[in-house]
Amino acid sequence: MTRLTRADLDALPAYVPGRNVADLARELGIAEAIKLASNEVPYGPLPGVVEAVTEAAREMHRYPDMGVLRLRDALAERFGVAADRVVTGCGSVALAETLVKATCLPGDEVMFSWRSFEAYPIIAAGAGAASVRVPNTAAHGHDLTAMAAAITDRTRLIFVCNPNNPTGTALRRPELDRFLAAVPSDVLVVLDEAYRELVTDPTVPDGLETYGDRANIVVLRTMSKAWGLAGMRMGYLVAQPEVAATVRKVVTPFSTSLVAQAAALAALAQEQEVVRRCALVTAERERVTEALRKLSIDIPDSQANFVWLPLGDRTAAFTAACESRGVIVRGFHPDGVRVTIGTPEENDTFLAAAEAALAA
Repeated sequence: MTRLTRADLDALPAYVPGRNVADLARELGIAEAIKLASNEVPYGPLPGVVEAVTEAAREMHRYPDMGVLRLRDALAERFGVAADRVVTGCGSVALAETLVKATCLPGDEVMFSWRSFEAYPIIAAGAGAASVRVPNTAAHGHDLTAMAAAITDRTRLIFVCNPNNPTGTALRRPELDRFLAAVPSDVLVVLDEAYRELVTDPTVPDGLETYGDRANIVVLRTMSKAWGLAGMRMGYLVAQPEVAATVRKVVTPFSTSLVAQAAALAALAQEQEVVRRCALVTAERERVTEALRKLSIDIPDSQANFVWLPLGDRTAAFTAACESRGVIVRGFHPDGVRVTIGTPEENDTFLAAAEAALAA
């Protein structure tokens, strides 16, 4: 039989989303399950967003503004950059895919820490590029010294996820300074800052403020997390004009939808509410971390809206035990479990489930 798809993709794992809460609730015969698997912020849409989306939906029979001019202008004003440096897309993961498409030919190398964002190897393989996975340090963070040593003349793009997903660990400025100084000028470094709004450690640099003027730096962000637009799929990047222009050439046309543009503009008007909600999340992050450490789990400090439980070969059993108690967490076998910070009540339910799972 003639093969119709690429054989090299057979070994590629599929992206695994968080389990559906309704399915688990039906399975357990309970009224409602709790989902702490997908790094969503639990406080609902920001004020004014639903109204903006509803109004925009009246025009859904029309194509959106392909240039995304109003939103790009708003983002450019917020960050103090020229609008021609801003590119939007269908979530930051779609823009990450576009960046690989814009930089790599088959056989080129895409480097990232591992474990890091699970979409990176999928994105690289989709472009026919080779993944270079540099193992995390014993502290569950990027080993930037090893990453610098792994650069070859085939390296075209390096993802630096800061804070790192799924471990929550963050890089400080001195180590990033040393690493970026070691990266050749013809290698693009993508600072993936999906969780930037949740960072409370002042020694963790804002990639755009600190490195955004460099020619080979792209800062990638999302509005899915702190801005509450996960269901809208809204991401953006800031790069130098030449890079941004090339990326726009290969972005899927009209991929920033009409309603996503309207939602993002409305959300940007609610920055103080975003700050308030992020403070609620980070306070709970500290409480959950402390509680888990009392259960003798070696939790690394997190700068995101989740915590990492490095459970090793206990990962599958812990994940299943939590689900049996109506709490969906995200297991990364055989390394550990990522748990999103929810409301205080959701977190209390998880902590009870975690204690029971560990006791078992």
